[in-house]
Amino acid sequence: MTDMAQFPDLNGASVFITGGGSGIGAALTEGFLRQGAKVAFVGRSDASAFVERMVAETGHRPLFIPCDISDTAALRDAIQQASEAHGPITRLVNNAANDQRHATLAVDEAFWDWSQAINLKAYFFACQAVLPGMQASGGGSIVNFSSISYMMGNSGYPAYTTANAGITGMTRSLAREFGPDRIRINSLAPGWVLTEKQLDKWATPEALAAHLERQCLKDHLAPQDIVGATLFLASSTSRMITGQTLAVDGGVVVTG
Repeated sequence: MTDMAQFPDLNGASVFITGGGSGIGAALTEGFLRQGAKVAFVGRSDASAFVERMVAETGHRPLFIPCDISDTAALRDAIQQASEAHGPITRLVNNAANDQRHATLAVDEAFWDWSQAINLKAYFFACQAVLPGMQASGGGSIVNFSSISYMMGNSGYPAYTTANAGITGMTRSLAREFGPDRIRINSLAPGWVLTEKQLDKWATPEALAAHLERQCLKDHLAPQDIVGATLFLASSTSRMITGQTLAVDGGVVVTG
């Protein structure tokens, strides 16, 4: 990731990433660290080894705070810890999600609430927690991760796609409300990114071939392919872009 474009305003910026210790989130943490940002991230699994690897490879130490983002009080506490360590958060990346497969007729209320708590509710309350600090700082940028899965009308995880659609709606409303404070809020919708989890659970040769056929660009997406677009939306390079959804999917869907 050493050939990544540099965004000078991210150097020294206080960044908070949910799910920043694995998969796409780990690539995002590394990408911001290589910009010189002060990065804090949360996750449920121990990320101590990842933190030490980042120190060795980037020269910067991220702050890891163990947290289940479905616990709103714990999420608020983690954001407060990050703000105390690095200063008010001016870049928030809501990345953590769970796309567990499920059948509509098998979903009960407990599963529905669990899915929305991770995939939508946590996004709203993370935004709510950082917005006052961004207002006091004179602006900021929030990047909410959605997914092209709801745009494609995919079956197999309706609670997840419902949350994805909700994320883009929430993004537009918050962008309108907080634009006067120079706070930009955008959504980023990745395509099928082949993280270790995806490869272990769902990326069969047949499924991969079928999805690649739908892409304009005939290369599978890796976590690193999402980093550049996120840095762009987080930086002042995109200072007049807000309320938008950017698909990074190799050309499967169109958003215009």
